[in-house]
Amino acid sequence: MPKSLAKVHKKISKKRGNINSLHENSRDSQMLRRAGARDDKLAKLSAARAKVNQPYIQRVTFFQQVAREAAEPVSSQVVQHLVQGYIDRDHEELAEVKRERRPGRPSSTREDLLKQRIDTENREYDTGFWIPDVEDSDNISQLEKWTGEWTSLNTLKYVRLSRDGKKRSSSFPPGAQS
Repeated sequence: MPKSLAKVHKKISKKRGNINSLHENSRDSQMLRRAGARDDKLAKLSAARAKVNQPYIQRVTFFQQVAREAAEPVSSQVVQHLVQGYIDRDHEELAEVKRERRPGRPSSTREDLLKQRIDTENREYDTGFWIPDVEDSDNISQLEKWTGEWTSLNTLKYVRLSRDGKKRSSSFPPGAQS
């Protein structure tokens, strides 16, 4: 049965007393190593998951600020403008990075990342940009109450908004089929 490192450490210390006097290959030390490796693996998975979810959290945070500023539902034309503004938020930084680069030098990693993010978001906007529904008053009130946690995003309604103005409902978490 998998246990956390703290539980294994506590169990062994109750049994043996001083945990520093374990033999290198004893059962207890092997159990401690396995528990430590398990905790490390879980921490890496959690960090990777948080890194993947971060762009969506930033997106919802942006639209949460919009919902707080506009206390009433936003029209579809304004939403189109907001989405385009969200996508264009990195253009100033990209221009600054390009300006700082000497002629003839390859682009920096930061410049490549900004270009990639802008291209990805533009492609997503062509097919359907995943955003919280800010045209629904109930959803706006839920969005204003959102605390910034990934787990509480499932209470909101989402839509996919394409560049040509088509809007279709979507689900949480965002995926290829939603």
